[in-house]
Parts: sequence; structure tokens; C-alpha cells
Amino acid sequence: MRVMMRIHIPVEKGNSAIADGHLPKVIQAFAEMAKPECMYFGTSNGERTMIAVFDLASATDIPRIAEPFFTTLNAHLDWQPCMDLADLQAGLAKL
Repeated sequence: MRVMMRIHIPVEKGNSAIADGHLPKVIQAFAEMAKPECMYFGTSNGERTMIAVFDLASATDIPRIAEPFFTTLNAHLDWQPCMDLADLQAGLAKL
């Protein structure tokens, strides 16, 4: 299932993770593991925020994907199923 995951990194933890070089490593490890179709970076509510869209093969993959963000960055994660245009068109065709 295609999901959109938003990762919100608290400012202080993000600052220290940048200073010690850990932030890029966590993001790179995620990219290699989840192989997202896209990743975007910005801010939300004053925090560093990453948005990634990828295929979640099984709910059992959630801990493997989420825990590095929780444990090393004290991040807050939001998960949401999502569709691209082709998915929407296929779904609407079933109505």
C-alpha cells in the first residue's frame, strides 16, 4: 500500500543530529530501506519536516521504518494511505 509518512524532528534534537552528522545517516538509511518514490524536506510548525511516499508492503514493516526516527531523532511520525492519479482514476472507475 502506498503511504505518505511525515517526520517532524524537534528543533533541539535536529540541531544536535546535524552537528554530530547523524541526521543525514538516518535519512540515507531510510531511503535505502524504504526506497521512497519521493522525499521532500521543509518545515511544519517550526520543526524540520520530511515527507516521504513509499510502498508499505506490510504493517509489520512499520517498527523497522519508524524506530530509527523515534529513537535517534525523537521525531513525531504521521502515516497516511495515499494515491497517485492513476490509483484515483482506477478507484473512481469502480463506482
